[in-house]
Amino acid sequence: MTRKAQKLDTIRVEKPWGVDRLPPPFDARIDGRVGEIWFRPPKFNPLLVKYIFTSERLSIQVHPDDGQAQARGLPAGKEECWYILDAEPGAVLGIGTRRPLSERELADTARSGAIEALMEWHPVRANMFFHIPPGTVHAIGAGVSLVEIQQNVDVTYRLYDYGRPRELHLADGAAVARAAPMPGDLCREVDNAVSAILLDGRHLAVAHLRSDDLSLLAGVKEGAMIAPLDGTLAADGVTAHAGECLWVDDVATIAAEPGARFLAGWHKA
Repeated sequence: MTRKAQKLDTIRVEKPWGVDRLPPPFDARIDGRVGEIWFRPPKFNPLLVKYIFTSERLSIQVHPDDGQAQARGLPAGKEECWYILDAEPGAVLGIGTRRPLSERELADTARSGAIEALMEWHPVRANMFFHIPPGTVHAIGAGVSLVEIQQNVDVTYRLYDYGRPRELHLADGAAVARAAPMPGDLCREVDNAVSAILLDGRHLAVAHLRSDDLSLLAGVKEGAMIAPLDGTLAADGVTAHAGECLWVDDVATIAAEPGARFLAGWHKA
């Protein structure tokens, strides 16, 4: 069967914590408040790419790993990562807790609201990259725009939501969490001038690529999600610009115009 590239359908998702004007390269004129832009992956694809835009704080949450998810009847857990596109002054991400918390402490502090002060809130700016392994207690603050690449599984345990009237999942969330300070290797700065592997995780690998050095894709055999950040690229005659996403079966077919850069994410079995 001939291997092909596909431009993925774009899905705008309204959220109460979203924005009423999208930043470039998206059309700023929107109805409602858009919090996420998803790219519909091919059937059975293990990865999902989406943009997230926040005007309010998102819930404090956690995702299970594969074993924990499968014990609950789910196909897999969720490993994810964030590339920061833009952040307003004072914007933060919550990743990890200021001190280790037991399962009971985590549930109790989430129930009382004390977890908000126990989170590690990290100042954030454009071109930072964060890895969120399963079990990491995390939250996205207000005023942040980012690209998220994740395992394509809809499983989130919400621990705390600032008093909003939404369901919490304290028992499951506390049971799968590793509530502890963020390891330093979960965060890095991205140099826009070079190609680099940003994440080589258990299930997920992500690279930042520039048009003048695509060599890091040489070992990718099962295809990749491609999210252009600047400029234009093409694969198998299918073209994509910033704000779009491709699924590329054969990464050797990728050609990018001079100066273009993009994120590539691929699944590791």
